[in-house]
Amino acid sequence: DLVRRIYEHRNGLVPGFTKRHSVKRPVYFERYEDIQTAIQREHNIKHWSRTWKVRLILVGNPEWNDLYDSIV
Repeated sequence: DLVRRIYEHRNGLVPGFTKRHSVKRPVYFERYEDIQTAIQREHNIKHWSRTWKVRLILVGNPEWNDLYDSIV
């Protein structure tokens, strides 16, 4: 539930990286029908270098716009 997760992060309800660094804007997301596939993809991306993650964002969102409105 991406909308719920964004709400939690924007309101500081989730401990971890996003809360420590005040991450509030979704700039990249992927949709999956299968939850296991989504969890595995998220796990894999978390282990990538920052450079790889930035490149992934730049391909689809070069201006780093807040993508929340395109999610809901």
